[in-house]
Amino acid sequence: MGRLTEAAAAAGGGASAARSAGPPAPLPLSSTSPGCAATMASSEEDGTNGGASEAGEEREAAGKRRRRGLLATAWLTFYNIAMTAGWLVLAIAMVRFYMEKGTHKGLYRSIQKTLKFFQTFALLEIVHCLIGIVPTSVLVAGVQVSSRIFMVWLVTHSIKPIQNEESVVLFLVAWTVTEITRYSFYTFSLLDHLPYFVKWARYNFFIILYPVGVAGELLTIYAALPYVKKTGMFSIRLPNKYNVSFDYYYFLLITMASYIPLFPQLYFHMLRQRRKVLHGEVIVEKDD
Repeated sequence: MGRLTEAAAAAGGGASAARSAGPPAPLPLSSTSPGCAATMASSEEDGTNGGASEAGEEREAAGKRRRRGLLATAWLTFYNIAMTAGWLVLAIAMVRFYMEKGTHKGLYRSIQKTLKFFQTFALLEIVHCLIGIVPTSVLVAGVQVSSRIFMVWLVTHSIKPIQNEESVVLFLVAWTVTEITRYSFYTFSLLDHLPYFVKWARYNFFIILYPVGVAGELLTIYAALPYVKKTGMFSIRLPNKYNVSFDYYYFLLITMASYIPLFPQLYFHMLRQRRKVLHGEVIVEKDD
C-alpha cells in the first residue's frame, strides 16, 4: 500500500541530527585575581573542580552527537540514492521489455530478480527506525514494508499462474513511479537541495498512483484465490501434532477486507499532508 505518511520524518531524520549538534560552547572566562586563583587551586587539590569536568563532558557529548548525525546522514543519503537507482533500473527494464515484446506477458518474470532484491532491501527502513536514525514509528514502517514484501513473495512469486495478470502490471507501475519519487525526495532533502518539482511530484502523484496500486494489489490477490483454494497452499489442516489450523485462502480474504478501513484513512491523511506541505495549511487532527 502507499507509503507517503512518513515523508517528512524519514527525509529529515539524519539531516536534522547532523544539524542539531553545533560547535561546542566556549568555556566562560574565569577571574585571575589571587583570591580566585587560590580558590581554584584549593578545588583542584580537593578534586572538586566540577564545573570544568561538566563542561568537558558536554563538549565530548556534543562531539559524539555531531559524529553520529554526520554518519547517519551519510548512510541515509547512500541508501536513498541506491534505492532511487534500483527503482530507475526497474522502470527502464519494464519499458524496454514492453517496447520489445509489445505485451505484458512475461514482464514479471523478466524483472522479478530486481524487484525482489530492492523491495526486500527496504527491510532496512525498519532497522533505521529501530536504531533511531529515522524518527518514524517502527510499527508504521513495519506494516508498510511488510505489506509490499507480502505481495512480492507470498502472492506474486509463490502463485505463478497469476504472474501474467494485467493487475500485476498495475501495481508494478504504481510502485515503481512512487518509489522513484519517494527516494529521490528523501535524497534531495538530506542534501538540503530539494527541487520544487520533486516536492510537487511527491505530494501529487499519489492521488492517482495510490488507488491504482491498491486496485492492482486487490485484483491480483483476487485472481490468486481459486488457485490457493484448489491447492491448499500454505494451509495447515487438522488433525496435526501441533493442534493448530490455518487456511491461507481465508487469510487472503481477510487481507482484502482490511483494505476497506485502511485505504480511506491513509488516503485522506495523505491529502491533508499535501495541503499542509504544498499550501501551508495548518491541519489539526483530532485524536480518536
